[in-house]
Amino acid sequence: MIFVTVGTHEQQFNRLLEIIDLFISNGTIHEEVIAQTGYSTYEPQYYKCSRFFSYNDMLDLIKKARIVITHGGPATLFQCWINSKIPIVFPRDPKYKEHVDKHQLFFAERLKKSNLALVAFNEEDLEYNIKNYEEICNSHKILTINSNIAQVVGKYIEEHIIKDIL
Repeated sequence: MIFVTVGTHEQQFNRLLEIIDLFISNGTIHEEVIAQTGYSTYEPQYYKCSRFFSYNDMLDLIKKARIVITHGGPATLFQCWINSKIPIVFPRDPKYKEHVDKHQLFFAERLKKSNLALVAFNEEDLEYNIKNYEEICNSHKILTINSNIAQVVGKYIEEHIIKDIL
């Protein structure tokens, strides 16, 4: 199963959701996809979705997923790392009215340079990362974060940041 999450930012992220539909229809993706679509207006045609999931449901979906495709927000990344998942990051881009500035693009570039995640800035990158996910992850080109460190940072985020939001 592939889990796609666009986060909770109040702007749409239709571009990612449309690409996922395209990949299912053209055979790039052959497995079940579940997505958290947030404030997007696009209605997926070929996969299950919900605007929002509870925090516990999100964690469960991350744990069960073979691949997690996420926007450029750090909270989801930490949950992936805690659960020994290497995420594919597809950052929101303000030129498509997906965010107010380029911070997700800058953060994704840092992740890519640090080999902490697979990063896709466009449809072609995303397709390549999905098709070659296991090969890339098994080649040790992407660093696996020590789950103990990720748990400490993730626990801090949960206790001091996320709990105030929920």
